[in-house]
Amino acid sequence: MTAAPSPLPAFPQVRPPQRQPSVCVIGAGASGLLASKALQDHGLSFQCFEASDRVGGLWVFKNPSGRSAAYRSLHINTSRDRMQLADFPMPKSYPDYPRHELIAEYLTAYAHEFGLQQRIRFRSSVEQVVPREGGGYTVQLASAERHEFDAVIVANGHHWQPRFPEPRAPGSFSGLELHAHGYVDPDEPHALRGKRVVVVGIGNSAVDIACELGATGGRVFLSTRRGAWVLPRYALGRPLDQMSRSLPLMPRALSRWLAEVWYRLAVGDPTRFGLPAPDHRLGDAHPTVSSDLYSAIGLGKVTPKPAIVRFEQERVHFADGSSENVDAIVYATGYKVSFPFFDETFLSAPSNELPLYFRVFPPSIRGLYFIGLAQPLGPIFPIAEAQAKLVAAELSGAYALPSEQELARLTAQQRERVRRRFGASPRHTMQLDFDEYLLELERERRRGERRAQKRAAGHARSAQ
Repeated sequence: MTAAPSPLPAFPQVRPPQRQPSVCVIGAGASGLLASKALQDHGLSFQCFEASDRVGGLWVFKNPSGRSAAYRSLHINTSRDRMQLADFPMPKSYPDYPRHELIAEYLTAYAHEFGLQQRIRFRSSVEQVVPREGGGYTVQLASAERHEFDAVIVANGHHWQPRFPEPRAPGSFSGLELHAHGYVDPDEPHALRGKRVVVVGIGNSAVDIACELGATGGRVFLSTRRGAWVLPRYALGRPLDQMSRSLPLMPRALSRWLAEVWYRLAVGDPTRFGLPAPDHRLGDAHPTVSSDLYSAIGLGKVTPKPAIVRFEQERVHFADGSSENVDAIVYATGYKVSFPFFDETFLSAPSNELPLYFRVFPPSIRGLYFIGLAQPLGPIFPIAEAQAKLVAAELSGAYALPSEQELARLTAQQRERVRRRFGASPRHTMQLDFDEYLLELERERRRGERRAQKRAAGHARSAQ
């Protein structure tokens, strides 16, 4: 693998303080590896703790940590060239949309290439993180071993604690119920091949699982409360998410209008296939990527249904008055944002809400950072990479945050923009637009660089 230029300019080297901060990184999935690489590049002292016996996080199929949500047929839904990291491109031998095992191999190769393995303690689950008086944190492992750090980077992911519909539909269901997190394939861990199954949801996992089960000869129903824009993987012979690179930068309203015109011409009306119409504009929520769903519906392998309203033993009743006898229900209804190592009085995310400046910095807590805690319209790896570089720069003094009062104001302002564009539901609290976010993060990097230089100059004058 050969290196590619970084999309973000290198941060200027600054004279380090007398004592560099010590940093704890929680998790060695993609976000934890990117955080570790950025800290290493800045010469910072850090230790990464990983509950599993290997790197890769959710991309490790049947990860020993038990937290991976990868099912056997999982592929990435953003293309290889958009997903890859700036300083470590994916091999050209990879397909446009690699399977989970190739992504896991890629992350393992990344860790070896930059010597990160030796900075990771495997089989070391973080049990508790407690802020210390005067600053810093005490980190306790499941083994009861304790360590002191000046800063903590949370990179443990957010696709591991299943979220079920609330409130649950009334009645009792006599069949099998499971969350998509526990789904592996039509035969494992539950024999679903050829069965009557309701898949609840309209996101990528829901559609993947419904299409896979529909191909086994059973009756599969896709139950959804709301509509979604279901996008094909390819357009004009190219991965769909690469098409925007050939378009000039234009106002979002215009680009959205053009995209919706293209969708109507090239894909069609979702209601034609029995799905509800999207209740939002294209680009105002995470799209569903599938080249199979409409074909599966057209072939009768998947039957759309509205929301479940009642259970009656093996019979499931839907909002349109129809009902079906069902063997199993698979809930592909997302995940809760949870940090079990924090006391809830210190930090929590009720209804998946955790206000963060640029999805990284808690406005009222110092020395605590989050990497990859976002739901982008686009790939997550480059976003986590840019976030990690910004955190490492802040810890090394090359970047400075706004004042505490300004930080709180700007964080609230960002959250309000998310609400206006994406809505206020738990599903959209972490939503961001890939290209817009990276562009604005680069502007913030430059602003923070100037703030750091100004403050350093002020300290130098006061020391004279």
